[in-house]
Amino acid sequence: MNLKIGKIKKCQICNSKSLSKIISMGKITPCDSLIKKNQLNKKNKKYPLNLIRCKECGLVQIDYVVDPKELFHKNYPYRSGITKDLKDNLQRISSHVSKNFSNKSSRLVVDIGSNDGSILKGFKNLGFNVLGIEPTNIARIANRDGIKTLQEFFTIKTSKKIKKKFGSASIITASNVFAHVNKLSNLLKGIHNLLEDDGLFVSESHYLGSIIDTFQFDSIYHEHLKYYSIQPLKLLLEKHNFIFEKVEKISNYGGSIRVYARKAENGFSMGPSVKSLLKDEIKKGIYKERTYKHFSKKIKDFKKNFQRKILTLRSQKKSIIGIGCPGRAMTLLEYCGLDNKLIDYVAEQKTSLKIGLFTPGTKIPVLDEKISINNPPDYAIMLSWHYTKSIIKNLRKKNFKSKIIIPLPKIK
Repeated sequence: MNLKIGKIKKCQICNSKSLSKIISMGKITPCDSLIKKNQLNKKNKKYPLNLIRCKECGLVQIDYVVDPKELFHKNYPYRSGITKDLKDNLQRISSHVSKNFSNKSSRLVVDIGSNDGSILKGFKNLGFNVLGIEPTNIARIANRDGIKTLQEFFTIKTSKKIKKKFGSASIITASNVFAHVNKLSNLLKGIHNLLEDDGLFVSESHYLGSIIDTFQFDSIYHEHLKYYSIQPLKLLLEKHNFIFEKVEKISNYGGSIRVYARKAENGFSMGPSVKSLLKDEIKKGIYKERTYKHFSKKIKDFKKNFQRKILTLRSQKKSIIGIGCPGRAMTLLEYCGLDNKLIDYVAEQKTSLKIGLFTPGTKIPVLDEKISINNPPDYAIMLSWHYTKSIIKNLRKKNFKSKIIIPLPKIK
């Protein structure tokens, strides 16, 4: 489970070689490798983006590992705390998972891949001691905001260092990071080492069931090595001496699962929510080949239809921009061939670290959204479509007048 950089030839969880290809999306640029103006003439690094499925355990995954130091580089521009809905959801994690913990001031909460500290702010407000682990320069923002954060990747070595200095953790969280890790065995051994005997490990990951149900193919990108469903996730946790205690479906990122795990050696047992969701998955065909043949065909059909729509509008001399610049937008833009000749710019809220940069691969400028309000284009593609309602409501309040194209799950 500790994967090397490059082509994956075995399942990331069960090591089976029985893999089937769902779809090849060609060579795509890593989604958060936005470029500066003086880099526009340089050739982008592109890597294969193929979605595959393990016939043994059912894990849906990509088949190529890009170096994490390239994906999560020092100037990584993603901030979880600038999207209000997401920030509120992340900070509410603390109230969901801390109910059974008394003496909070003596308890340590560690968040892996803590970004700007949004999750830990909720725990800190409840009286917990908190510590973030974040390899990018976003760690500086968290430290500046009073959330103690170590700027490094989490490994077994890191866990030993933390345990020696701060003691064991009562709660360890990993939101939207557990599916990103190439050295997964190392990570889980580190979590097991750091966690108290009665402690709780809580992870949140984009849920495969939601991706299929609401056609979120744009969430396929290099940072997401795995797309979790219950059967392979249960196997993964059991292999590392954890009990899959509980699962909840949540709204983050268009549909995620919050997973609660405990150390297996302490008498905990798998709860009814896990069994129920697994039963539901089997009924819906999550582990059937035909589900993915249909999914692949839908992706290819969407590409043709969406390209045709945008090319028709451009032939009519219509101006088109993008709204929002999440990682998933890069898959949508590059796979569909929508570059700076078709899309004038991408509008972002003023607090975004992506303003002034250009999208990787497609080289579209990212600008402050006020430009789109003061000088509205004819059309705007909602690239952050998984937060459509709240974003449109906010933009209309600001007097944004353009027509909006929502690309997924169905063009409208």
